Amino acid sequence: MKLRGIGAALALALGAVGTSAANDGQTREVQSQDGSFTGEIVGTPAEDSKFAQLQIGMSMQDVQELMDRAPDRFHTYESGKRWIPFYFGNDATRLQALFRGEGCLIFTGGNVWGGAGGDLIQIEVDPSGACYQP
Repeated sequence: MKLRGIGAALALALGAVGTSAANDGQTREVQSQDGSFTGEIVGTPAEDSKFAQLQIGMSMQDVQELMDRAPDRFHTYESGKRWIPFYFGNDATRLQALFRGEGCLIFTGGNVWGGAGGDLIQIEVDPSGACYQP
């Protein structure tokens, strides 16, 4: 009797793990709007969703206008490029934003002095919101 209960709990847990990955696991590399860099799209957005209209390279302001709202949650973090001597690029820091019901977006956060940044570099389709890792 005890073993059947454990087996049922294990099956339930494994089933939950299988459904927590809302995206289809596909990661594709795509060019930005202006063709100056590449970004990633993880998963496939539904055709009628607002995430399907996003493009790598969009500014944070353009994304918020398209989504018709601000992110539900967001945080910033340092990328490994932060520690490269004389690195003047715009992604020494990054910003991860959660849009509930859609997924997560990652933007360049700027250089070491806080300038520049705000370009969309990754789109992760995950309606469950599990992609958000503060």
